[in-house]
Amino acid sequence: MSSEPIKTNYPALYTLITVFFFWGFIAAGNSIFIPFCKHYFDLDQFQSQLIDFAFYTAYYIGALLLFALGDMSGKDIVGKWGYKKSIIYGLLFSAMGAGAMIVAVEANVYAGMLMGLFIVALGFSLQQTAANPFSILLGDPKTGASRVNLGGGINSFGTTIGPIVVALALFGTAASVSDEQIKALELNKVVFLYIGVGLLFVAAAALFYFSKKVPSGIANEPMEKANKALRTLVIMTLLLAACFVPIFKSYQTDVTTLNAEQLADLETYRIRFLVLALVVVLGGIFYSYLSAQKKAEGWGAMQYPQLVLGMLAIFTYVGVEVAIGSNLGELLKLPEFGSLQSSDIGPYVSMYWGSLMIGRWAGAISVFNLKGSSKTIALIIIPLIAFAVILGVNILSGKDMKPLYYYVFCVLIQIGAFFLSKDKPARTLMIFGSFGVIAMIVGLMSSGTVAIYAFLSGGLACSIMWPAIFSLSIIGLGKYTSQGSAFLIMMILGGGIIPPIQGKLSDIMGIHQSYIIAVVCFGYLTLFAVLVKGILKKQNIDVDAIEVEGSH
Repeated sequence: MSSEPIKTNYPALYTLITVFFFWGFIAAGNSIFIPFCKHYFDLDQFQSQLIDFAFYTAYYIGALLLFALGDMSGKDIVGKWGYKKSIIYGLLFSAMGAGAMIVAVEANVYAGMLMGLFIVALGFSLQQTAANPFSILLGDPKTGASRVNLGGGINSFGTTIGPIVVALALFGTAASVSDEQIKALELNKVVFLYIGVGLLFVAAAALFYFSKKVPSGIANEPMEKANKALRTLVIMTLLLAACFVPIFKSYQTDVTTLNAEQLADLETYRIRFLVLALVVVLGGIFYSYLSAQKKAEGWGAMQYPQLVLGMLAIFTYVGVEVAIGSNLGELLKLPEFGSLQSSDIGPYVSMYWGSLMIGRWAGAISVFNLKGSSKTIALIIIPLIAFAVILGVNILSGKDMKPLYYYVFCVLIQIGAFFLSKDKPARTLMIFGSFGVIAMIVGLMSSGTVAIYAFLSGGLACSIMWPAIFSLSIIGLGKYTSQGSAFLIMMILGGGIIPPIQGKLSDIMGIHQSYIIAVVCFGYLTLFAVLVKGILKKQNIDVDAIEVEGSH
């Protein structure tokens, strides 16, 4: 007797994917805030990058707090609350962050804006922890990947229009605003933007709360103990705080009053603490793994090499994805890159984040079980439709997109990479990692349109990496799978450390040359694909049989 197929709860699913949109909208909008704040508050590139630092560090803190609470209670806290309540709590927390942003903007305090973004992202951390498993729960588990990928597609649409909306809020409809004129701008539109965002957070929370179609999503699953891993993470966090406090204090320094020697000393001071923070993360992870190899008890998921290397891969992936976009505005101000003003970079930032949408829409094709010529046609047409959507929404907002028309050739290269990848996660990561390395090297060795297209192609390279890394990292973890997922979410911290490191390098060696960071990051991601295939083979796991799931 065949069992009834599990129907997808579409009303609940459509309600859920609204939160995916928020993550992308706010995160990509930060790429416009960074160059704006640099000139409005007289900051250097490193100081402006503290926006990313505050935003992505919140993901780490949020995930760590949830893991700590779960480890102490022996229950998955988000599952215990229920996915529905967890998302409501997360949305209300983000609404508080929007309120803090409004107060900070009214008071004209940069540190307050950083705090506001931190609170918004803390809410996002809780939402993201609940949303991915919740989307799988809303129907047949076999089609869970399609629902997660739908959320990813909506997230990417948010990243595409976020820079456009934020640019309109900051600069209005003026054709161009010079960087010198930025200081004279009124911030009242930013207040209106965050009033709108805050109200949307509250409205989404109300939608979840009052909707009878959205199930509670309670999952009282026991959580495996990992007290040694928790202790190490807490120590690591305290050491990171010791590194970050002097970094935060240094942002208050007025760099315009320093002579060359004092400026060099400040640069050395900052880079020292940033590198130290990086060492703390790498050292903490590898110490945990090596200790777990000697005695697995108390270390939980840390005993698996694929997870440890995967944590570093997520750290690197989020770091490079954010760093490329966040430093793009400063790069485009160079004479050899067009001498653009901060108000003119919106279309390029939108195209960069939109490149992730192009890849994710193409990556979602496999879940529809298309075969033969139908799949071939879809793999060609869908990325081109996504590219046309990015052009369309920018043109509708009054932007000149002619300089980006020929970027379609980069999209065609990505389509070729999809055909070579054959839906295999290790192979996909290897090919797209190599694509990223080549694109960044081309960007470093050239200038003008060729280099701009090359750096924008970093978005195409990143687009499909999250699900591949996630799948390869948690396969074979068994009862530690949920815990391993929590560790991976913590490593979104990379978005808070790698961009400021590139920002500091740009203050020392120039913004163009600082993109060497991206080469190193894509190099590690390619290496991870090679190493994890061998590791899983030793565990008798066929890496080519893994189904790619998940989206960021």
